[in-house]
Amino acid sequence: MNEVAGSGPRTLYPEIEPYETGMLEVGDGHALYWERAGTPGAKPAVMLHGGPGAGCNPDHRRQWNPAHYDVLLFDQRGCGRSTPFASLEANTTWHIVADMERLREMCGWERWQVFGGSWGSTLALSYAVTHPERVTELILRGIFLSGQRELDWLTEYGANELYPEEWEAFTAHVGGKTGDALTEAYRALLGDPDPEVRRAAAAAWNRWEGVTVTLLPQEDTVGRMADGENAVATARIETHFFAHRCWLEEGQLLAGAAEKLRGIPGVIVQGRHDCCTPPAAAWALKQAWPEVDLQIVPDGGHLFTEPGITDGLVRATDRFA
Repeated sequence: MNEVAGSGPRTLYPEIEPYETGMLEVGDGHALYWERAGTPGAKPAVMLHGGPGAGCNPDHRRQWNPAHYDVLLFDQRGCGRSTPFASLEANTTWHIVADMERLREMCGWERWQVFGGSWGSTLALSYAVTHPERVTELILRGIFLSGQRELDWLTEYGANELYPEEWEAFTAHVGGKTGDALTEAYRALLGDPDPEVRRAAAAAWNRWEGVTVTLLPQEDTVGRMADGENAVATARIETHFFAHRCWLEEGQLLAGAAEKLRGIPGVIVQGRHDCCTPPAAAWALKQAWPEVDLQIVPDGGHLFTEPGITDGLVRATDRFA
């Protein structure tokens, strides 16, 4: 990692409130919640949250120096404060890429920094290979390329070797199914008319994800992910996207990166011990896009709030400020 002489690890900037918020009608019955934080007229950036389906939270704003950046954050279709809540209609990767262009035009920006982690990295890459002329830099965390091996890691074989007791509970909820059959079984339960059936399926699905994203035991984090109505939305949208491979062909983002991202500066902050999105995808992206600065955090997992991951991301936004 790039170090600043005489400085310790970087932390998130102080809490900050948005200076402007609103809703944008994007068609298909969807309206997106958006907010802007930082300094109006400063360097433009867009933050892409994970999930898919998770929505934004106040700590996301704190990854940029507010004096140097004007950051747009938004809840993607069906997420958070966007409406209709948990909707799967007209909700695909490519709908969201088109939404980003509408948001950029709303802000009056010609180009912007694109920042995303986990599923947000998938969306950032999908946008960048489609609209490379609009991207000043890419800052990515926890690379997910939506390849079959990555999906299998979470639903077939891989993470289960590290968390066998949690895997047993996860698969037991759908009668021991694995792989694509597991995803489809959860998808069916999450669409059940009985709200109790939906909540129980969401709790099981999100608990498994929560276990894989937390490097050290964090039962409070896992619990927050597993409970509540937002948990149902996240699980519904995730299974919807995973069942369709995020509307990406195998290797599509790697081929697009090799062709379209040359000359675009970028930083990848990747945890060595990321059990949700293992480093192999970040390494493959580095081979396709040699110019990117791949930073493997030796004591890092998946979450942006882990000290080593936060340090890398804040240093990256400072570098490009």
